[in-house]
Amino acid sequence: MDAVTAELAADIRLLVGRLARRLRQEAMAGLTPSQLSALASVERHGPLQLGDLARVEAVAPPTLTRAVARLDEQGLVRRRPDPTDGRAVLVEVTAAGRKALRELRRARVAFLAERLETVEADDRQTVRRAVRILDGLLSASEPDASVPPGEAPTA
Repeated sequence: MDAVTAELAADIRLLVGRLARRLRQEAMAGLTPSQLSALASVERHGPLQLGDLARVEAVAPPTLTRAVARLDEQGLVRRRPDPTDGRAVLVEVTAAGRKALRELRRARVAFLAERLETVEADDRQTVRRAVRILDGLLSASEPDASVPPGEAPTA
C-alpha cells in the first residue's frame, strides 16, 4: 500500500470514529452504550435467549444479564420463558423499546441533516458519492455490511 492510500485510510478511520462518538453523544435515550447495543440487537435478532444475545454482543453473560435487567426495569424489553427450553428465558423488545430506538435514530439523523444543510449543494453531492463509495468498500468485504452495528442497522 502506498503512503497516500495509507494516509487516506487513517483519515477515514479517524473521521468515522469521531462521527460515531458524536452520534452516540447526540442521543442515548438514557441508556449506556452497552444497553443501547443490546436493545438494538434484540430488536434486530430477537426474541433471543440471554446466552445467544451475549454471543451476538460478544460480552460475558453476567454483563449482559445486568444490561437486560436494566432494560427490563425501564420497560424496553421483557423476559419470558422459552417455550422450547423450560430452563431458558427469551428476551424481546417491547413497544416502548421500539419507540425509544426510533426516536434515538430520528435524533441522530436530524443531527446529521442539520449539519448537511450548512454545506453547499455541490459538496452534499460529493458527500453522497463518498457514501456510495465507502458503502461499496464495505459491501465488497463483508456480506452483512448492510446492517450497521448497534442499530444501526448507529442508532
